[in-house]
Amino acid sequence: MASLLVLWDVDHTLINAGGVGIQVYEQAFRELYSLEIPSVRVNMAGRTDRAIAIEMLTVAGLADPHGRVAEFQAVQAAYAPALAAEFAAKGRVLPGVLEVIAAIADGPRPGLHIVQSLLTGNVRELADVKLGSLGVTEHLDLDAGAYGTESEIRADLVPVARRNAARRYGEDFSGLATVLVGDTPLDVEAALTTGARAVGVATGGFTVTELLAAGAHAALPDLTDTPAALTAILGPP
Repeated sequence: MASLLVLWDVDHTLINAGGVGIQVYEQAFRELYSLEIPSVRVNMAGRTDRAIAIEMLTVAGLADPHGRVAEFQAVQAAYAPALAAEFAAKGRVLPGVLEVIAAIADGPRPGLHIVQSLLTGNVRELADVKLGSLGVTEHLDLDAGAYGTESEIRADLVPVARRNAARRYGEDFSGLATVLVGDTPLDVEAALTTGARAVGVATGGFTVTELLAAGAHAALPDLTDTPAALTAILGPP
């Protein structure tokens, strides 16, 4: 039986977190340094929490930001569960997401074993809270994915997820046996750099045209057309 690992991005692909996620950064600055979060805007689109934290620490003028990032992310991870109710109140699942995940889990391609997990810039605890509070964890094996504590470079997360999935299922997810679904050119780049299939979803700040120009194998305006999403993610029947 052939195997396929579908790795979902979280923010603006599966959900809109309603702006709540920034609070883990605010808490880390307050708790560790008695500072407010830097007022200079830091680009977060498609980046890992590790990369974002290092840039924020640098902008704040703190010495040795790379040396501080582990303790910074430990505070973020510890604080994330406290935001569950706020995520539930202000966040939302994006249209078509639950239907597509369920359709993939139903095994639409005989002879193809599909594992669904995450490849997200979020630290694991934050991803857990976001998706758990909004009811998006069913059919996703979160232990088979990769998270934003691993590296500043998103593409570095792909081999981590492949190893985690291979360890759990004893199957080979190399090359095009891995599919990344995300809303930014950095998601696309991570897939192409590691030989995976790239599927763009224009529910964030980038258009279908921009995602295709970045090299996505397929791109969708959103996930509301389940058959089209299945073809984009799984390839032609």
